[in-house]
Amino acid sequence: MKRTSNILIVAALATGAFLAACNRGEHNRKPGRIYMPDMYESRAYEFYSARLSGLKPVEGTVKRGELLPYHLKEADTALANLVKNPLTITPTDLKEGERLFNIYCGICHGTALDGNGPLYKDGTGPFSAAPANLIAGAKSGYTEGRLFHVMTYGYNMMGSYASQLDRAQRWTIAAYIRSKQPGAAAPTAAPANDSTAAK
Repeated sequence: MKRTSNILIVAALATGAFLAACNRGEHNRKPGRIYMPDMYESRAYEFYSARLSGLKPVEGTVKRGELLPYHLKEADTALANLVKNPLTITPTDLKEGERLFNIYCGICHGTALDGNGPLYKDGTGPFSAAPANLIAGAKSGYTEGRLFHVMTYGYNMMGSYASQLDRAQRWTIAAYIRSKQPGAAAPTAAPANDSTAAK
């Protein structure tokens, strides 16, 4: 009998210790002292709120890596003829300009810049109006500034490409178009400095 009572006492103590340990774990989740209360109970903050995301950049600032803003309005076509390309165009840039032209402009103007792209196809395509011929006619005399202006604001049936192409890409395409027009000289790469050349 004594042995049975000892077993019951040990079982009761083990059960009590087990229940005390379970109860203690709940208190461990909420300690009595908090080392840094502002970190433990932080206030929720949504950074991308409508108010903050709708803020415009500070006046006069330019995003890092971006060209200066283009201030001409859509009606300033005469002034656009005088605008110079701010980029130094290399043959690599012309290849990139050709690639971008074929992606965004070639569908209408054709890869030969003759206004006979897949959407027109000599009048048998889905578009009945012929796109501008960029290597012959009136458009062949457009300056890089005027071409950039047209890509920025659109012209007649052509819409603006300012949302698809950034400023540097539009200037690169304008340089590529101008290099294909009659009387235009393609830029040459600056000669590399050879430190091993004989003096």
